[in-house]
Amino acid sequence: MSENATVAAEEAIAENTDNTEDVSYHAVEKDGTVTAIWEMQGQKHLRTIDPRSNEGKQILALFETAA
Repeated sequence: MSENATVAAEEAIAENTDNTEDVSYHAVEKDGTVTAIWEMQGQKHLRTIDPRSNEGKQILALFETAA
């Protein structure tokens, strides 16, 4: 993980510690391929992350299961 991504992740975690609901990530799939990642807080959509981006790849790597 790059230093900038680490700083951004730490800031996001710090920012969300005051909130009552945790942030979750939802993979949007079409034909078995992840087309988007939704960052959600409760039922509120915070942002959409491209799964091909560095951040998207990092998020997907955290949740991949061994086949």
